[in-house]
Amino acid sequence: MGSSDSASTRSWLAPRTLLVPAVVGLLFLLLPLAALVARVQWTTFWHDITSPQALSALALSLGTGAAATGLCLVLGVPLAILIARSRSRAAAAMRALVTIPLVLPPMVGGVALLYLFGRNGWIGGPLAEAGIPLPFTTPAVVMAQTFVALPFLVLAVEGALRTTGTAFEETAAGLGASRWTILRRVTLPLAAPGLVAGVVLSFARAIGEFGATALFAGNAPGVTQTMPLAIYTAFNGAGVAPSTAVALSVLLLATALIVLVLVRGWRAGGVR
Repeated sequence: MGSSDSASTRSWLAPRTLLVPAVVGLLFLLLPLAALVARVQWTTFWHDITSPQALSALALSLGTGAAATGLCLVLGVPLAILIARSRSRAAAAMRALVTIPLVLPPMVGGVALLYLFGRNGWIGGPLAEAGIPLPFTTPAVVMAQTFVALPFLVLAVEGALRTTGTAFEETAAGLGASRWTILRRVTLPLAAPGLVAGVVLSFARAIGEFGATALFAGNAPGVTQTMPLAIYTAFNGAGVAPSTAVALSVLLLATALIVLVLVRGWRAGGVR
């Protein structure tokens, strides 16, 4: 009975003519990726992704991406809890503010970071006078990645907490648990599915960041040139070879697919 209901729920009840634009839309998303994979020179693929320039860009992307993800955890989890446990109007306002980097063009984000942390910025000016310049350094890469990746973690964790509600936390408080105990033993375990999904998505977004990084951190090989910047440089005729740019593009594509598989597997395990 249950399987029959499930099958009927999944049956196609919309007009069949919608299948045509649906298939076209799917192909529109998949065919460019297929064309990218088709351009890979497999005989030199391993050499391309292990060239000194490619390894430098890969190592920088992974290192700064991991650092940005850690920063997202430190800042994002408290912010997600604040939003999830605030009153509806305040929560809606904060959620809208957190969403801005998702819809903001990355280049605009880079300009905003530059005006805040640049030598003449509100924060960057005093830091520069103290001998701590931020723009066009490796920490600037981490900051740009954090700016664009933080909303993914905040929204994922906040959504998980909002779904679970506060009943378990209130019960633990009634039994005498301290606030830190409730956070460690109740709140974070309940938010675990959203937390894992947010971490994975934040990391994937961080290593794929381009626009904000280019404007705020620059494109210095070994210092701020991440994989997206190395790919852009190669296709403009400088730095690594075009074949390496294609190979790195496929590497980023593979990373995105792995991320989707991990998130889907975690959610499926949670449902069971």
